[in-house]
Amino acid sequence: MSVPFVHAPDLQPGVSESLSERITRIIAPNPGPFTYTGSGTYLLKAADQTVVIDPGPDDQGHIELLAAMAPLPIRTILITHTHADHSGGAHRLKELTGAATFGYGPHPSPPGGAAPALDEGADFGFTPDELLKDGAIVPIDGLMVTALHTPGHISNHLCFHLAEENALFTGDHMMGWATTVVAPPDGDMSLYMSSLDILLSRDDAIYYPTHGAPITDPRPFVEAVKAHRLGRDHAVMGALADGPKTIPDIVDDVYVGLSPTLKMAAGLNVLAHLEMHEAKGDVARGEDGLFSLTDR
Repeated sequence: MSVPFVHAPDLQPGVSESLSERITRIIAPNPGPFTYTGSGTYLLKAADQTVVIDPGPDDQGHIELLAAMAPLPIRTILITHTHADHSGGAHRLKELTGAATFGYGPHPSPPGGAAPALDEGADFGFTPDELLKDGAIVPIDGLMVTALHTPGHISNHLCFHLAEENALFTGDHMMGWATTVVAPPDGDMSLYMSSLDILLSRDDAIYYPTHGAPITDPRPFVEAVKAHRLGRDHAVMGALADGPKTIPDIVDDVYVGLSPTLKMAAGLNVLAHLEMHEAKGDVARGEDGLFSLTDR
């Protein structure tokens, strides 16, 4: 099953775009191979305030534009996760507006260190004023916003559900223009697959990812992403069938014709698949960097 990607390469940074009566989006000037046209910051109009979801990178012009274009004073900042293209501007926006920040927690510090930087990289400087766990309702007068814990891309990833429009703001967990990078040690493929099942258990009407256009038919899209991931997993394991291989060897086998600029990201995805099977006992890792199938 192919993924029905939603391509929108003409999205322009610095433009205030009304997506509904409650939702406005402004894209930051940080386009790239992993951010697409840039980070999309969402402004939600509540009864007496503006709620910001993912202020984007620490870009002064973008942050000042958010404050200027907000229909009401910004009082709440919601962070889907602590990659700098999502949370990097939170501190500057908080200083400018006095808003409180909400998120699952600070950036994880796994024993192996943070994942390699893909664009802006990890944001170790962000710590939310208020912690949100799965199912937490954000205190906003006039809007019902609920946090949904969706680990996988990173362990502190949240999606946010806006009940008034049955809309889910999906951060990097689900993007319309490309599949999500799952980069160990922060990323976990087993958790990512479980988080896809969380989405499939829901009936959200629309997804608003931080990068790219909205996903207007969510369920078939998630089903296709899950099928794609399972296919990649099968291919990764198949690549080991004829003997031990390094991650670059597996990338060359599985991602035929891939642009060299994306090979590092593909290697991280492959590592995530291998670590999932290593935990199950299906794959062994040698000191020489070779991965092989076990005798199980």
